[in-house]
Amino acid sequence: DSDYAKDPDKGRSITGYTFLVQGCVVSWKATLQHVVALSTTEAEYMALTEAVKETIWLRGLLKELCVKLNRVTINCDNQGAIHLSRNHVFHERTKHINVRYHFIRDVLEAKTVEVLKVGTEHNVADALMNMVPGHKLQHCLELLSVGIG
Repeated sequence: DSDYAKDPDKGRSITGYTFLVQGCVVSWKATLQHVVALSTTEAEYMALTEAVKETIWLRGLLKELCVKLNRVTINCDNQGAIHLSRNHVFHERTKHINVRYHFIRDVLEAKTVEVLKVGTEHNVADALMNMVPGHKLQHCLELLSVGIG
C-alpha cells in the first residue's frame, strides 16, 4: 500500500507492506519513498515493487531454512498499479517512472509472484499507512492474527 504525498515537506509518499506465512506475520515495513511519485498509481506501483523485492528476499531466507514456497500472492488495492505491473509496453504517461521499478514485470512473468486486487476493507497494510478508526484497526489486527491485550 502507499499513502500518496503524505510527507508535508518534500511531497513524498509512504510505502507499507506486511507479509504472512501460514497466517503468521514474518515481515512488515512502513517507510518514506525515495523519490516523489507524480500520481497515486505511481506511488502504489513503487510500493508494489518494494513488496516484490521483499518477497524475493523472504523466498531466499525460507529456502535457507528448508521451507519451500509456491507462488507468493501479493494483494494490492490499486488497479492502476496492478495494470502497470502486468503491462510491458512503455506509454507516454509512464515513461517517467524510473526503470528500477519495472523489474516487477519480469518477476510476474516468471510466475513466482502474483498480484491480486484486494479491497481497501481487507488491506492489512492500511493499519501501517493511515490513521484508521478503531474498528478498522481491530479488523486489520485480526487479519494479521494479532490480538490486543
